[in-house]
Amino acid sequence: MKKCFIYSLFSLWLAGALMAVSSDYPRAPELSLKDLNGASISLADLKGKVVFLNFWATWCPPCREEIPDFVKFYEQNKSRGVEIVGLSVDRVSVTDLRLFVKKFKMSYPVVFASQKIIRDFQLGPYIPVTIVIDKQGRIRDQQVGGVDEKMLVDWFQKLSSEKS
Repeated sequence: MKKCFIYSLFSLWLAGALMAVSSDYPRAPELSLKDLNGASISLADLKGKVVFLNFWATWCPPCREEIPDFVKFYEQNKSRGVEIVGLSVDRVSVTDLRLFVKKFKMSYPVVFASQKIIRDFQLGPYIPVTIVIDKQGRIRDQQVGGVDEKMLVDWFQKLSSEKS
């Protein structure tokens, strides 16, 4: 009887500890969009992958600087459980955005960021912003300003080793 009580207390403590760990990071707001090619993208469908949401614009010099690192990292790691979604905050036509994406050889999905998505992710007034989402759909980091390949590799190595 005493052992059962101790095991019960331990089980309660363990459950509380696990809940505390899992609630340390906020859930990413859901997004469901179509990319420039008409393919559907949703965070629910990307669960189990490490996701980088990169908010950017065609007119932004730091955004343009980081694109080659995103492209290189994506090409090297897309088969290993990573997804990058470029969320353009531009007010340009679909045709103009497609031309930009082609010029910069952006091989990852690109979508227009709606005002709702910008509000949901609580972006400030600056871009680029990269939001890092773990395999469980939780926001693990947010980088305001440019990102380079080393940062992407470091985040991915840390989060890809965690269980889903």
